[in-house]
Amino acid sequence: MPETNAIIPDLTAPLPTAEQLPTRLLYAIATPVGGAGLPTTAAEGIRAAADRRFLGTVVTMRNRQQEVAPHHFLNIGLHPARWLAQLRFGKKADSGIRKLLTAHVAANQLESGKFDCFHSWSEDCREALQVARRLNIPSLIEIPTWHRNKGQVKPFTTASERKADDTLEHRLTIPRQHTLTEYTLADVILVQSQYAAKSFIAAGIPEEKIFLVYRGVDPSKFRPTVRPADTFRLVFVGALIKRKGVHHILEAWHRLGLKNAELVLVGNIEPEIKPYLEKFAGPSVTVAGFVKRPQDYLESASAFIFPSELEGSAKATFEASACSLAQITTRESGDAVVDGETGRVIPPNDVDALQDAIQWFYDHPEEVAAMGDRARERMVNGFTWDHHRQRLLHAYAYAKQLVATRAAATPSAP
Repeated sequence: MPETNAIIPDLTAPLPTAEQLPTRLLYAIATPVGGAGLPTTAAEGIRAAADRRFLGTVVTMRNRQQEVAPHHFLNIGLHPARWLAQLRFGKKADSGIRKLLTAHVAANQLESGKFDCFHSWSEDCREALQVARRLNIPSLIEIPTWHRNKGQVKPFTTASERKADDTLEHRLTIPRQHTLTEYTLADVILVQSQYAAKSFIAAGIPEEKIFLVYRGVDPSKFRPTVRPADTFRLVFVGALIKRKGVHHILEAWHRLGLKNAELVLVGNIEPEIKPYLEKFAGPSVTVAGFVKRPQDYLESASAFIFPSELEGSAKATFEASACSLAQITTRESGDAVVDGETGRVIPPNDVDALQDAIQWFYDHPEEVAAMGDRARERMVNGFTWDHHRQRLLHAYAYAKQLVATRAAATPSAP
């Protein structure tokens, strides 16, 4: 994929002034706010507008956070339209229904004229973005992974998609064309890594629309402890699936047969990985399953491993860095690791490279410990949730300026 010149805010620059920021933000997301994963990112991001006193309304399925006052939240999880649609189409359609409902409610909110900025997530906002563009309201969409084309060049509608247009299954999902239209309508596209930005450049999205916000981590929650002295303990945290490279980890670990070493896999076991566990998981492999506190495993690790082939910005890589863990990862996993300084960055789907990296970590404990110390320092100095909110504030100011420039260049109707 091509190199990117996406917008990366300078955190040493002054924060935007009140005049540069919106006065009333509408935020919309088709999940709860607060909790694990994406709801955490949303909860932390919303605080940027709340702290600067321009947060208006948050359209969400449910408010599960406590930092921002509840009167800001319009909870639509129990909306009658959602349950009526489920009665007609079944629960399998709930994801698409939630997204379409969120976009519809947000569109109605924008029509009220009470808001001068709109922030949502991909797949959650096409109808609302259409209203925002018509009313010249600055809009931003946040992308949890990559461009929907995943770095490939595709026509707007493929032959297989044309054949699927009339199927019930297609109509109950969010088709790719829906998301591509959102990319066109949004003024600013918020991405969480350089590789995610490159996937948009490869698809022809103008660089000036792409803004890097990265994600954040709480260094008081994820912190270092004493590393194990007698055992080399390599930890993975995430869903146990092929996309995250778990089958390759198991094969590389099996090949090495390291002494006084343990591989710990933390996360839900998906059916596709079970054959690899049966084939490669010997006594030195521990499968912990899903846990509520992954930091308990990170804090007892020697190093972290996450060789995914596609992520927006894997939160586990930031959490591991905050725990002073050097990592073996891929550039496709995000930007938490600086190759050679805070870990090793290898190509995805390369068992040989994975094996070599694990062996090097095993053979060089002092260098690995130093990498881990540098990893935490990097998180504390540039990748906390406070830094995430600073980047968002710059993004809001940037979107406002873009729309003002566009409006000034558009001739007034006679």
